[in-house]
Amino acid sequence: MTKSNDSLELGVSRKIYYSIMEAIDWLSGCRGALFPPRRLRVRVSGANNFKTVGEEFLKYFIELGGLKPTERVLDIGCGIGRMAVPLTRYLDKKGSYEGFDVLAEGIRWDTRNITPKFPNFYFQFVDLYNKSYNPNGKLRSNEFTFPYENDSFDFIFLISVFTHMLPEDVENYLSEISRVIKTGGKCLIAFFLLNPESKKLIEAKSTPMDFRYKRDGYRVVDESKPETAIAYDENLVRMLYKKRGLSVIEPIRYGSWSGRKDYLSFQDIVIAIKNR
Repeated sequence: MTKSNDSLELGVSRKIYYSIMEAIDWLSGCRGALFPPRRLRVRVSGANNFKTVGEEFLKYFIELGGLKPTERVLDIGCGIGRMAVPLTRYLDKKGSYEGFDVLAEGIRWDTRNITPKFPNFYFQFVDLYNKSYNPNGKLRSNEFTFPYENDSFDFIFLISVFTHMLPEDVENYLSEISRVIKTGGKCLIAFFLLNPESKKLIEAKSTPMDFRYKRDGYRVVDESKPETAIAYDENLVRMLYKKRGLSVIEPIRYGSWSGRKDYLSFQDIVIAIKNR
């Protein structure tokens, strides 16, 4: 059998598999109107944690970030609506949600399934290059200007975004976050942070996240594909925040990724406020 036939057969097998699993999801009551199909969940956020992670972070937005139902929210890297769906129950008609992502298929699903029911929720595809999700993208993250006016948002969040972005991209995004967030507005961002404790745990092999390849201010787990997972020096992150007029709200909530015994979530959570 030729390689092309193998690929075709594999594609057909996957379609059959997902059709069967979708049927099981519907029959078991797992699927709802605002629950994306398994083929998208597997590709973006895992098949089984779509609801649990969304609910987890809604709690953090409210309890740690002070998010109010009337505020305007920006979700950077909104994917297939994992954070948007629980927010539909929390934001009222005075509040609003904007999200953008490089995954065109995810934005189509969001726009078709969420926006018609919640017209204050908007989603945009941005044609940014991404090796995994948009390899033909025309724009680059280190030069990208967010498609929003200055001082547009009260609350901004990024979940599992900076953990896959290189330093010049992160710095540009922080600059854009500072531009589009209002003075007094807050941002909640998830990282892998390198500090004495996490470095010690990495060296002791206490974590499956083996950030063995050291670079200037950060480490990666895969030297040939650095965006697979990136951990940043905490001091560098604090410096970049300060440079962009963002003040870290202490304490940083450290995650379990490094093998810590005392943690809040999986990744480290940094909340900051724009002070100028």
